[in-house]
Amino acid sequence: MRRIVLATRNGHKVRELQTILADLIDELDLEIVGMGEFPDVAEVVETGVTFAQNATLKAVAAAQATGLPALADDSGLAVEVLGGAPGVFSGRWAGTHGQDRANLELLLGQLYDVPDQYRAAAFVCAAVLALPDGTLVVREGRMPGTLAREPRGDNGFGYDPILVVDGDSRTSAELTFEEKNAISHRGKAFRALAADLRKVFADS
Repeated sequence: MRRIVLATRNGHKVRELQTILADLIDELDLEIVGMGEFPDVAEVVETGVTFAQNATLKAVAAAQATGLPALADDSGLAVEVLGGAPGVFSGRWAGTHGQDRANLELLLGQLYDVPDQYRAAAFVCAAVLALPDGTLVVREGRMPGTLAREPRGDNGFGYDPILVVDGDSRTSAELTFEEKNAISHRGKAFRALAADLRKVFADS
């Protein structure tokens, strides 16, 4: 079995990626593990100003520290009328990382008087594959929609309750896990990397 490390200590993210890449895992006999398998490796400080830069920092550090092919991603919400913000600051828009409710309420307050036709936004994800030899591949996925005026749904986190998905009347937090996984920015980005992973392991 060939091992790939996902540059996170979040077990939920590891399991989500295992689901996204299930067909590839079976095809290539892969095992995806998280950084929890490597407790002595230090956390990476995300100093990038783009999703791709932050994901690259994490993937390269993981590949160098473990000697394994490494995957990483960074994602957030990009609001058109705010010029793409909150962007990489999505997780700490209200000032403290991880304060989902405060971030959401601040954003809704900032957009309070913005007409519906100008409330376009998208979840954006950059996914990176880094190899120990320095090879680097970056792919991006987007989940476009418009911003609701109040939160709806309990099946998500972060800004999920306010992004009404294009082609649907529901917010991301009102979709089932399977529905969201099929169209999510993270799913699209990592599925785009599947062809790159297939080539890496075919060449090896």
